[in-house]
Amino acid sequence: MPLHPWAQAHLAQPHMAARIPVEALSPHAARQQSRAMCRLVPPGETVARTADFCIPGPHGGMIPVRMYTPAGMGAGPMPVCLYFHGGGWVLGDLDAQDAACRSMANGAACVVVSVNYRHAPEHPFPAAPEDCYAAACWVARQGAELGTDPQRLAVAGMSAGANLAIAVTLMAKERGGPSIACQALMVPVTDHRFDTRSYAECAEGYDLTLRGMQWYWGHYLAHPADGAHPWASPLRAADLSGLPGAFVMTSEYDPLRDEGEAYAQRLRDAGVPVLSRCNAGMMHGFLGPQAVPEVADFLRSRLHR
Repeated sequence: MPLHPWAQAHLAQPHMAARIPVEALSPHAARQQSRAMCRLVPPGETVARTADFCIPGPHGGMIPVRMYTPAGMGAGPMPVCLYFHGGGWVLGDLDAQDAACRSMANGAACVVVSVNYRHAPEHPFPAAPEDCYAAACWVARQGAELGTDPQRLAVAGMSAGANLAIAVTLMAKERGGPSIACQALMVPVTDHRFDTRSYAECAEGYDLTLRGMQWYWGHYLAHPADGAHPWASPLRAADLSGLPGAFVMTSEYDPLRDEGEAYAQRLRDAGVPVLSRCNAGMMHGFLGPQAVPEVADFLRSRLHR
């Protein structure tokens, strides 16, 4: 279908028209621009409480996280979802998708732990997936202290964050845990390549561009050969069997559409339960107001059985 009126209105906003493409900026300047854009997002809904703290990372480092406790929860351990923000592994922080995390916590009736993993190019691959996996292990171990149920642990993310959520499931399978109940993947990056039909159709003009993705990958990978690693390109993983059930959301006008749909099909072929949907008329960076509620509904259905 044609580009949705919501997406057209998003692109027509003055701050979007004035935005400088990331490929024309240094990582530092791109982060400044990204933070300025995030300040324009309306505040999210109210949750029972939030808490910012740091948890142990790999190799002695510390990882900033923000925990959202949903409104209206009763007594007893609650399910928990680790959330990994987007931003091409270069941009983003705990404020970048604060509103989405608040809606997800309330909508899914679960605790959400947002993880501010290390960013490239200062910390190239595999720093980010190692941080995200360390966070998953920590949350699983600290269930009693956090008031969460480690047997109902989910992972979720958007774009590069969805890529990291997938990496965590692969690492958990390889390393024998923690157990992950399900994964929610919004417009995921799944392969270090740029030759799909959706890259040709959506190379420019729809928020995320071909040159932008080349810029992100170029900063994320210390060596181009690292792009073949399954933690970077999960579509190239030899065996996806045994991974947690997934919800995979793609957008019609997104360079990443085809690789996201291909990953959903690979999961199905491996016997993994998958729900998938392509947002007709939508772009990568603007999924429409139904996106987060759909993710929350999926998490609620899987974590409150």
